Amino acid sequence: MNTCPALMVSAPASGQGKTSVTAAIARHARNAGRRVRVFKTGPDYLDPMVLERASGHPVYQLDLFMGGLAHCRALLAEAAATSDLILVEGVMGLFDGAPSSADLAEAFGLPVLAVIDASGMAQTFAALALGLQNFRRDRIRLCGVVANRVGSEGHGRMVAEGLPADLPLVAALKRRQDLALPERHLGLVQALEVPGLDAQLDDWARAWGEASQGFAFEPVRFDVEPQAVVPALLAGQRIAVAQDAAFSFIYPANLDCLRALGAEVVTFSPIAGEPLPRCDALWLPGGYPELHAPTLRANAGFFTGLREHLALQKPLLAECGGMLALADTLVDGDGAAHAMAGLMPGSAKLQKRLAALGMQSMAWPEGPLRGHTFHYSTFATPLAAIATAANPNGGKAAEALYQQGSLRASYVHHYFPSNPEAVAAFFLNAET
Repeated sequence: MNTCPALMVSAPASGQGKTSVTAAIARHARNAGRRVRVFKTGPDYLDPMVLERASGHPVYQLDLFMGGLAHCRALLAEAAATSDLILVEGVMGLFDGAPSSADLAEAFGLPVLAVIDASGMAQTFAALALGLQNFRRDRIRLCGVVANRVGSEGHGRMVAEGLPADLPLVAALKRRQDLALPERHLGLVQALEVPGLDAQLDDWARAWGEASQGFAFEPVRFDVEPQAVVPALLAGQRIAVAQDAAFSFIYPANLDCLRALGAEVVTFSPIAGEPLPRCDALWLPGGYPELHAPTLRANAGFFTGLREHLALQKPLLAECGGMLALADTLVDGDGAAHAMAGLMPGSAKLQKRLAALGMQSMAWPEGPLRGHTFHYSTFATPLAAIATAANPNGGKAAEALYQQGSLRASYVHHYFPSNPEAVAAFFLNAET
């Protein structure tokens, strides 16, 4: 059993400022010389990029559906053994979804700090905070609240009125438009695309330190989870992974899984003009190919390398944006059509409204995998699906799985630790 100060940062809804507050706490602790590990509840790629820059350590997902209880417990226990502080950013509102952030907090005894956007309210702030505190008071515990985006010191005092002694106002953070992070259709702009992000994180850290004086993090005990030995099924295999601003939606746990299976993982950047490296298998993860379509097209060696890879019947897994890059054409958000690799028949098109969102359970021929889907594009292809995902919460999102030769593609972002053996079986022998 490992003990470490730990905290979940949640909110009553999305858009309250969870990521900026979590990043501020992480950066403040890191600047003070503490070893900080940050986790993100649920499927997300963009918030973790900011949190990684803030903490100086890769951010892993804690998801009771995708990874399961034992997997989450093992990640937390490992972090507790090597860290001085663990932060877990929640997803959506505290009680939203199944499983929810509250379910995760309950499972591991994490105290919850609630971030509430105080703009446009005063004493009602306390009513909202008390509702969060009392809704499942017997199973989770709020240790305090943060009033985010207050307009003045007087506004900060007003929102604190009515809060009980066991639910203190930990910090009142002033509205700073100059410190807001830019966003686009899938969420925050990627951290690597935000100039001056480190200076911004230091500003957030200073604001947190000045506003939260006296706040103490509580120690939490984390049970050590015995890990099942993952067989080295991919020993001797070299797996290439596209990784840059166009293909960036990569869970660190997925790379860990491939390495645990014995694979040598090599990354390359198509938009930097790098060719496909020598490899036995290839993974094209999701990202923003629509924002970099002309650059991808200009790297003729990339598309040629993909064609040669498939001609040799080597496995290629393409997820979401990775799949769109293989299409005949890709129509971006401005309506411009771009010729893509032409290795998967069909056309993809960006639209203004959300096309699909939700957790996914997919029955691969090699075994079941779990993951999620989140995209604003549509993809029309004559290929027939070899499988269709199911949404565990009964939502409409049910993505198709396509297979053409040694190519497998889907809108689903798969979580490899949900079935390492199935992933290994595909990368070893992608049969039609």
